[in-house]
Amino acid sequence: MAYSKEIKAVAIKMMLPPNSKPLSHINEQTNIPIATLTKWREELRRNGHAAPSGEEQTEKWSSRDKFLIVVETMPMNEAELSEYCRLKGLFPEQVKQWQDACQEANGGTATDLVEASRHQRAVEKELKVVRKELQRKESALAEAAALLVLSKKAEAIWGTHDEE
Repeated sequence: MAYSKEIKAVAIKMMLPPNSKPLSHINEQTNIPIATLTKWREELRRNGHAAPSGEEQTEKWSSRDKFLIVVETMPMNEAELSEYCRLKGLFPEQVKQWQDACQEANGGTATDLVEASRHQRAVEKELKVVRKELQRKESALAEAAALLVLSKKAEAIWGTHDEE
């Protein structure tokens, strides 16, 4: 069934913060099937909107919704963030915690990544030196083995040098 833009807009407004109504509640009020509401919410999420699943407690929001809010709020100053939070029914402290969690999720700071990269290059350089040294020693061992075999063959053919 096709719904008018106005009905869809009302349902979507009910889904978004600060309302964040559960889909079951929106279904009761609008008689729009939950499957349709779920589809609309997924469209919102794909388009980059934070569309919580209707949980009253923001701690139960999905990581995706929290991340979308973090992305929306990163360029904001304190006043803009406060206004945004009022409109969405959030606290600035919550958003700051989510921002910190997102930054820490990638394993720390950029300096840690640079240090790990340097360490990796040093290990690779050392491995190259060790392989080269191993190759040199294998060649020397093969040469020594060849000389030993040749000396034994020469001894078998001409006898020992002590007999002369």
